[in-house]
Amino acid sequence: MNDDVRNIVLGVVATAVSGGFGWFTRTYLWRRALRRKQAFFGLPAGSDCLFVVNRQMGGTENSLHRNDAFALLEISALIKDCGATVQVVTHEARQGFGERAEFCVGGPASNSRTVAHLHSLLPGVRVDVSTESGPDRGSIAVGGDTYRWEPGLAEYVLLARLTTGPGTRPVFLLSGQTANSNQAAARYLARNHEELARGHRGKSFCLVLKVVNSDAYGPDVTELVADVTAAARTPAAAAG
Repeated sequence: MNDDVRNIVLGVVATAVSGGFGWFTRTYLWRRALRRKQAFFGLPAGSDCLFVVNRQMGGTENSLHRNDAFALLEISALIKDCGATVQVVTHEARQGFGERAEFCVGGPASNSRTVAHLHSLLPGVRVDVSTESGPDRGSIAVGGDTYRWEPGLAEYVLLARLTTGPGTRPVFLLSGQTANSNQAAARYLARNHEELARGHRGKSFCLVLKVVNSDAYGPDVTELVADVTAAARTPAAAAG
């Protein structure tokens, strides 16, 4: 074998080894990221989860606001990535929690299951569900602060990941003042789940998000206002 042939063979071998190592590294990193995503959402491959839909405010009992439908689409992509399946149920569903991961969308005025989750898992949160106009309509109160809805300018939404103990699957609660804010929370969760997983390390959390100038930007401009986990999980009477 002359030098030219030997150099060609060595080049081919080096390229194959380098390519194989690169493929192995990419595959390893992809699988590790997938395992972390599955662990955060409580969605191992082949599992199923619940998506609890609310009713449209002002609509018929079985109607769904289009922004809430978009929230379902945002989350469905995450579920598919994890290799899981989703069962869509209405907010009147009478099922426990912890055995399957759950995504519950909508505030307590339009979703009775949200009412149950707030009562059982976030007793420190108070939401004004009055139908009369006023500055506190739809407001979210937690930890001594009140987050008031300013139509078209500022909308607030609770984004929570809640578990009841080791080995239980999480409930993700997206409880907003509007359907637009529900979709914003779903989009925030989809975009920031890796950061949330690192920051909270599998524990429960409750965040207040603000949707800015929704008349102009829709659900696209969302910012984190506060981590209210401790206050939200402490009964209001005890907190006082």
